[in-house]
Amino acid sequence: MRRQRIRFLLTFLAGVIASAVAMAVASGVGNVATAARYDDLGLFTSVLRLVQQNYVEDVEEGALIRGAMRGMLAELDPHSSFLDSEAYREMQVDTRGEFHGLGIEITKRRDGFIEVVAPIEGTPASVAGIRARDSIVAICPTEKPSDWTEECRSSKNMTLFEAVQLMRGKRGTEIRIEIFREGFEAPRRFTIRRDVVKIQSVTGRIVEPGYALVRIRAFQEHTIDDLEQVLDDLQQQSGAQALEGIVLDMRDNPGGLLEQAVKVANVWLSDGLVVYTKGRADDQRQEFRANDEGNEPSYPIAVLVNEGTASASEIVAGALQDQRRALVIGEKTFGKGSVQTVYPLENDAGLRLTTALYYTPAGRSIQEVGITPDIAVARAAASEAPADTRRMRESDLEGHFRHQDAEPGSPEPPGGNPDVKIEDETPVDDPPVAGKEGDDVQLARALEVLKSWTYFERLRGDPAQMQARAPEPGTPAP
Repeated sequence: MRRQRIRFLLTFLAGVIASAVAMAVASGVGNVATAARYDDLGLFTSVLRLVQQNYVEDVEEGALIRGAMRGMLAELDPHSSFLDSEAYREMQVDTRGEFHGLGIEITKRRDGFIEVVAPIEGTPASVAGIRARDSIVAICPTEKPSDWTEECRSSKNMTLFEAVQLMRGKRGTEIRIEIFREGFEAPRRFTIRRDVVKIQSVTGRIVEPGYALVRIRAFQEHTIDDLEQVLDDLQQQSGAQALEGIVLDMRDNPGGLLEQAVKVANVWLSDGLVVYTKGRADDQRQEFRANDEGNEPSYPIAVLVNEGTASASEIVAGALQDQRRALVIGEKTFGKGSVQTVYPLENDAGLRLTTALYYTPAGRSIQEVGITPDIAVARAAASEAPADTRRMRESDLEGHFRHQDAEPGSPEPPGGNPDVKIEDETPVDDPPVAGKEGDDVQLARALEVLKSWTYFERLRGDPAQMQARAPEPGTPAP
């Protein structure tokens, strides 16, 4: 009975398409493009019918339709996709910041394997001893140890979404992952029990008197609320001494919600553009502007970025850089300059579709090229890694949009040319910086910059010191 319904549906659909084509051609209303469109739909119907009737195994028609939709969207760009009910639910979980799983941030390496960006503190992965830059070579999601050998899947060429699906699961269930790290002769097995993982999107701490570190992991539903709370806590911890500078750490921040990124940038910007987006038509341009509500004091800011800084985090870094509100320090960012709109569909599914490209306040497109830091400082470990194991960027993704230069007539950002950069004079193979920040050379460099910044600001504002350093009239310049 079910097959009869399918055949009837396909035959009816083919008949409707054929009739529509005939009517369009006969009436003279249809043109060549319209006829070709209906021909393609008729071709799709024919292929679907042939698969249903002749494939070696019985295939559920819904799976074929969903596969066709995935293939169609995969032809567009790397970020457009059809989300079945499970994928759509996972996406909503990611924006809320709470799930059952291991508690690790992962990325894709150029050799096809999955790499650990960092374990989240206090989560099952952290307790089990998973470390940053570990390679996950295999994932074994089953709860039955006797099946683990058969059920293990290599992570090579696995998508990040597939890896996340395998590693997340019901609280209390176990999973085994096989890890390879520098110093291992062969991959080692780690058995981890899943638990509730709550991602705090914003954290902060005082690193030195007067200087704070604010870390934004991702832009989720409550990121702006978390940021305001963290900044209030830091002010209280600083006590009578006002904050003299902040390091805003957005390394390995994969992005998230655009509206949250705009609100975060607005914390440190009082006016002007934060970002604008352009779709297919000129009238689709949207501008997002800052206002003077609830702004932080005008202390200096150093923004830390790297190749894992993507999308919404690049919007914030680009806005603060173009508006001359902060210096960007670290490595060139991922380069994802496109905006995805998520449309809910029937049966709890969703459609994630690239609908626009975004531009920084100065009219720069960072698509494919990323944000170039004002002060380039590489992580020693990353710079020494073989080329085939370095992290992927937007430019490595098949089918990505090509870079578009700044729009003609775009305004210069306040303060001059955004393309004038400062190369860090510190060699990347210098020994680790001593002190409480350990071997984080990028953070240490950011603190140096902030201290120099505040020192010269004080000097500029003290007439007595300026007078003491001024040469006597008639004294030749050195």
